[in-house]
Amino acid sequence: MTATARELRLAISPRSGEVSAVLLRPAECRGLLVLGHGAGAGMRHHLLESLAVALADQGMATLRYQFPYLERGRKLPDAAAVLQATVRAAVNAAGLLADGVPILAGGKSMGGRMTSLAAAERPLNGVHGLVFYGFPLHPMATPGVERAEHLGRVGLPMLFLQGTRDRLADLDLLRPVIAGIGPGATLEVLEQADHDFALPRRWAMEEESVAHWLAERTTRWATALSH
Repeated sequence: MTATARELRLAISPRSGEVSAVLLRPAECRGLLVLGHGAGAGMRHHLLESLAVALADQGMATLRYQFPYLERGRKLPDAAAVLQATVRAAVNAAGLLADGVPILAGGKSMGGRMTSLAAAERPLNGVHGLVFYGFPLHPMATPGVERAEHLGRVGLPMLFLQGTRDRLADLDLLRPVIAGIGPGATLEVLEQADHDFALPRRWAMEEESVAHWLAERTTRWATALSH
């Protein structure tokens, strides 16, 4: 499906300034996903690029954006308040760009978690549901569920896409969390995938195929949500 990319600038605050963003919109669009990146890589990370293309192929537009620390070339993430303000700025921009299609929000790892924290604090304008690509339930080698305590306050349908080898989300801990949220939370699991959805070499699944898997599950869930 033909898609058009548009480079944008998003204003966060006088102190945080502006950040880069890119809107990838297919000719026939049925939804827009506001997509935040993980802590260690920006919006042009190869997985997010592949995912955005795969989503566009299935009729889903994406608005990817940078967090301020990476925009400035820093490695240490901003304070949570700044990260969440960036999420809100991206969601507000999506409201002006959506042209009436449903808006979803979320992201890879930290980007998804910051979106959920922002939504738990107060509603995200026009957002119908949240999508997490590798929700970071706990630090590596320190299992726990404290990072999920806010999810019950989100009040939106949520889709969790996780790998069985994700060292930041023990599925034995995450499954009860999702069950506790109720029927509005859905879990999709990719066997043998790690936190970055990489697979062991012997599984021989190309990144484009992984991106297609993620996009197909996302659009299928989004379609059911809209109905």
